[in-house]
Amino acid sequence: MDGPAIITQVTNPKEDEGRSPGAGEKASQCNVSLKKQRSRSILSSFFCCFRDYNVEAPLPSSPSVLPPLVEENGGLQKPPAKYLLPEVTVLDYGKKCVVIDLDETLVHSSFKPISNADFIVPVEIDGTIHQVYVLKRPHVDEFLQRMGQLFECVLFTASLAKYADPVADLLDRWGVFRARLFRESCVFHRGNYVKDLSRLGRELSKVIIVDNSPASYIFHPENAVPVQSWFDDMTDTELLDLIPFFEGLSQEDDVYSMLHRLCSR
Repeated sequence: MDGPAIITQVTNPKEDEGRSPGAGEKASQCNVSLKKQRSRSILSSFFCCFRDYNVEAPLPSSPSVLPPLVEENGGLQKPPAKYLLPEVTVLDYGKKCVVIDLDETLVHSSFKPISNADFIVPVEIDGTIHQVYVLKRPHVDEFLQRMGQLFECVLFTASLAKYADPVADLLDRWGVFRARLFRESCVFHRGNYVKDLSRLGRELSKVIIVDNSPASYIFHPENAVPVQSWFDDMTDTELLDLIPFFEGLSQEDDVYSMLHRLCSR
């Protein structure tokens, strides 16, 4: 297994400017437009990524039955014996569940040395220790602390646990994440690791996913708050700007009512 394979992240345009445009660029361009529109209407701009994305979602299945996992060869895996999350704790009873991505949403990591890295995480790959250099997105501390007060927070990343778990240990000093889900909890669908929210064991009308990759939430785009992919812009305010939005969302009966109102503005 090569080093980058343990981390699932979008390509940094600074490192790959010559590649041809595709779905990733469409999402990136869409997120750039979100950033530009935020000065006019921060909330109404979150939903442009729900359209014009070429990853086809599967047909809906009965809500009472867990849908089967999809394998790369088109075959089917057995459904999990239980949901991905444990029962809600007393501390989080009545709170909505927010699923938060890691790479390019909260941090950016690289196997190339970064002089101003916030963390350097050793990761063993095929018997060799490699150093992963991690940059924290601006305002991530304030964002996580406030989200932990308002919601039941779950880290859900398509990266491998051997990398993501130690990064989460360093990033989440307050114990905000009640659970951590990694690549093995994703559904591999049409070449993408998809985070199937129906497998969490939470009522979907009370679940939100925060992610920079539209492919990650293609099964449930109506539950998503897309964010712009982040690499190294230390003037970025995306996470800080999201806090008032989530403070309002935490007071809603279900996530769809507020998201639909915002989408129609």
